[in-house]
Amino acid sequence: MNKLMSPVAIGPYTFNHRVVLAPLTRMRAEAGARPGPLMAEYYAQRASQGGLLIGEATIAAENGNGYLGAPGLYDDSQIAGWKLVTEAVHARGGKIFLQLYHAGRQSNKDVQPAGSTPVGPSEVPHGGVAYTSEGWVPNTPNRALTIPEIEGLVESFRLAAIRGREAGFDGVELHAANGYLFDQFLQDGSNKRTDIYGGSFENRARFLLEATRAVISVWGSDKVAVRIGPSGSWGDMSDRDPEGLFSYVAERLSELKLAYLHLIEPRIAGNVEDETRSQAPVAAQLIRKHYAGTIIAAGGFDQQSAEAIIAAGDADLVAFGRHFIANPDLPERLRNGWPLNEYDRESFFGGTAAGYTDYPFYQAEALAA
Repeated sequence: MNKLMSPVAIGPYTFNHRVVLAPLTRMRAEAGARPGPLMAEYYAQRASQGGLLIGEATIAAENGNGYLGAPGLYDDSQIAGWKLVTEAVHARGGKIFLQLYHAGRQSNKDVQPAGSTPVGPSEVPHGGVAYTSEGWVPNTPNRALTIPEIEGLVESFRLAAIRGREAGFDGVELHAANGYLFDQFLQDGSNKRTDIYGGSFENRARFLLEATRAVISVWGSDKVAVRIGPSGSWGDMSDRDPEGLFSYVAERLSELKLAYLHLIEPRIAGNVEDETRSQAPVAAQLIRKHYAGTIIAAGGFDQQSAEAIIAAGDADLVAFGRHFIANPDLPERLRNGWPLNEYDRESFFGGTAAGYTDYPFYQAEALAA
């Protein structure tokens, strides 16, 4: 049996297949970090009957952006734009989770309010890039957050979760991977704090767990999820004991009985394969030993490897990125063995409908041939 196309439950929802739209930063929001009709069309195209979509990284606090064109939910004015998206997805029979993030030190002052300094757990020199009106530029050196500011950010995630509910989302995922703020607190290469948010695994995971519980207070645990990147190095991230750290994080998140835990395999750095890493799906194999609930795996999967990881029991669903960008009808293509469109990496970030909503569906493509 093709398990990738078999039904699966996530929290209170049942899905007809296990092919998930990965959260993909596309940077097509309108002024004010508001989604518009173009974004609604993009998500509607990929809302297959009975499938799960995870929205792109959405800014939870005003100082949380790292990319010009990223959408937000830190202000009530952004709710209406997201309603366009959720209503379009629901009209096609799909469901969509909101992904909330804070870029932390992965930012530049030109995308910060009033040109302010980006924030992070500690002042640690690092590389990485942000996207501004000047294109891809180096990150601005950050300052360290105070404890009251951390507490304020937890509240920002709670308020963004409330706005997400008002906008019609079906659940919320917190982005704690890819070198963004939660990840910066988790890994000791970026977290040098000596207070209650630094040092031990317990302390470094505190911010993420506090924010997760705050969102659960709005949605209930069965509609809340977390995305982590065990051993992820994107954004100059590192940890002296990644296996111990992420095993601990998985165990604490398992106790919360979330809708799912979303894992990024470390063979992916940003949006490309890291050839210095093992190409085997090692993160899911590790985390499955420490997490009792539903797992979504992401990072460089094709149909064969997706089938294999589900058959092995290391993941329950697989999130696809590049192939879902280029194939709005990806679940049907995989179900029927239809050929895939090739993706255009140059149009991944920012721009117009080109490389965004103009990829053909298979049946339309076949009829035109």
